[in-house]
Parts: sequence; C-alpha cells; structure tokens
Amino acid sequence: MTSLTNITEVPARTPFWRRPFSIIRENKRAYLIINLATYGLAAIGFLIGLAFPALNAAAGQALKDDGTVALVSWLVGIPPLFALTILGVNVFRLSLLTIVLPSLAVPFAGLASFGYWAVQVGITLVPTSPEGWVALIPHSLTFVIELQGYALVVLGAYRLGRGWLFPRSVGAQNRRRGYLHGLKQLGLLALPALVLLIVGAVWEAYSLRYFVHPLTQLFL
Repeated sequence: MTSLTNITEVPARTPFWRRPFSIIRENKRAYLIINLATYGLAAIGFLIGLAFPALNAAAGQALKDDGTVALVSWLVGIPPLFALTILGVNVFRLSLLTIVLPSLAVPFAGLASFGYWAVQVGITLVPTSPEGWVALIPHSLTFVIELQGYALVVLGAYRLGRGWLFPRSVGAQNRRRGYLHGLKQLGLLALPALVLLIVGAVWEAYSLRYFVHPLTQLFL
C-alpha cells in the first residue's frame, strides 16, 4: 500500500507564502499551457469581435439590457466602491462560479467554462468608438493582471482534476485522497490569485476614473 508520505506535496517546512510558487514551479509546463490558452482564447475572441461587429454589438447590447452598463456608469465616479464591486464580480462570479464550483463537481469542467468565458470577454472588449480605443490603453493592463489571476485558479482546478482522476500521479492512495490533495493545491493557488484580482480591481477602477479622460484629450 502506498504511504501517504509519498504524496507529491510542497514540503511542510516551506514558508506558507512560498507554497503557491512551489506548486507553479512543479507544474511549469501546465502553467505555461494554461497561460497560452487563457490569453490566446481572449485574443481569438477579440479578433472574432473585430471580424464580426454584429457579435460585438450583441454582446454590448446584452450588457445594456442586464443593467451592467448603467451600473458601471454610476460606479465609475466612486472608485473605492467600483473597485469593491469589480473584485466581487471577479472573485465570486468568475473565479468561484465559473472555474471552481464546476471543477468541484466534474473534473476539469471549470477549464471548459472559463475557456468559453475568455472568448466571450475578448469579443466584448472590442471598442466601438475612438474613445473606446483610448480607454483600451489602461484597460489592457487590467486585462493582463486579472487574466493572470484566473490562470492561477485554472491551474488549481487542473491539479484538482488530475488528482481526482489520476490519484497515483500525485502519489495518492485513491481518488478521495487525490481529490483532497488537489483541493489543497487549489486553495494555495487561490491566495496569489486573490492578490492579483485585488490589484486588478483597484487599477481598473482608478484608471477608468482618472486616466481615460486625460488620454482621450491627448490622443483625440
């Protein structure tokens, strides 16, 4: 019988804050592929939005119909509240509901749902006015930061699915222990992901409030 000590884990003596980075180093290939897929799918969505303006218009209309545009227009003048709202959406709707919860029920399900979302957000990001293209300058950094946060959560979902379906690949005795091992790694990776999402939310809120108008005046 395989001993629990054979489970491939971050050494217990590793400082807590360094454990997520140890997981990333141990899964460099998967992490690279996830990053390529994350940014690549969003870029594909952006190109689709450029090539098919009707899809972009439909996505924009959907945001108007569900009240998102009106809410953003109101919140943009209150950066602290705007940042908190953005963080709530990024953590609960996108990270938790889109990636984590599906992966807890079906192995790797969160990877598929997140991939679909990445394409959709790429389509939505296509600007429809000169002012929109200017706003994309600071928003590009938001895009990079927040997608990196999601990529870390996706890596955690991947490790969960791998431990669940292939427990021996992580040195676990059975699927239950493999699941728990993957769940622990997902929790560890969620920590730097949360930091990135906080930074992204603050940057998005304050850049839209204070940077877009001066840049518009400069370039248009």
